Amino acid sequence: MRRPIKRRNILQPDEMYGSLKVAKLINYVMERGKKDTARKIVYKVMDELKKEGDPVVILEDALEKASPNVEVRSRRVGGANYQVPREVNPNRKLALGLRWIVEAAEGTKGVPMADALLKEIKAAHKGEGAAVTKKETTHRMAEANKAFAHFAW
Repeated sequence: MRRPIKRRNILQPDEMYGSLKVAKLINYVMERGKKDTARKIVYKVMDELKKEGDPVVILEDALEKASPNVEVRSRRVGGANYQVPREVNPNRKLALGLRWIVEAAEGTKGVPMADALLKEIKAAHKGEGAAVTKKETTHRMAEANKAFAHFAW
């Protein structure tokens, strides 16, 4: 018998920009349930991005450049573990891109979160930064393990 389908909370777009991606970014920045603090950080970043153009477009472009298209998943076949390259689901792709950008910003010590996040989004928009490096590493691993693609399930 199949498992029941999970009923997921549907995220509402944020109030200021009407974007689901901005709302998700707020949730990824949030720590210990302090959503108002996370909103202030993200909106400060978005105000700074306004100087360079439409902040939502810049954020979406940065996410596109930081999100992986393929990843490797472990698969056990005949007593051996293989790293099998697989295409990434669009929801997971967005989640990984957001997570990597926020983690890279959090990893910058001694700098306010808003400044670190702004710097990381700008870097990802240019195709640079820690999040884009992580994506390229993931793609390289998938390319190196392309021979095991026939084990995909």
